[in-house]
Amino acid sequence: MTTFREATPADAERIVEFQLALAEETEPFRLEREVVTRGVGRVFAQPLYGKYYVAEKDGQVIGTTLTTFEWSDWRDTTIWWIQSVYVAPEHRNQGVWKGLYGHVKQLAINDPGVCGLRLYVENNNKRAQTTYEKLGMNGDHYRVFEWMKG
Repeated sequence: MTTFREATPADAERIVEFQLALAEETEPFRLEREVVTRGVGRVFAQPLYGKYYVAEKDGQVIGTTLTTFEWSDWRDTTIWWIQSVYVAPEHRNQGVWKGLYGHVKQLAINDPGVCGLRLYVENNNKRAQTTYEKLGMNGDHYRVFEWMKG
């Protein structure tokens, strides 16, 4: 049985592994382990940066996601951004992401300080887009633009 919970610092190494794999699978981009390790650790040390959630089966973390926070002055409340979505390949197509997303969504529903969830997805990642649409999300409203140093 798969369970879902807030991650703890004990999950950090597995989350790092997932982030490294995620970048290679989706971008493709090789991240530096040392940088990712510091970044994941910083989320646990500074809760204002975000919160990790994990899917666990038989005592092993098999999926993860990160929520970060956007303040909406239009709504006078917070929007959670879903990031770093990853399910171990051998556990895909078994409802792990659906369950993890459902867990995070229920937490948002129960929190009066949260008005909704958002995520961004690579334009060419049609498989992920289809998955998000099946969960009732839509990508019709916004496009995300960015500028990154370096």
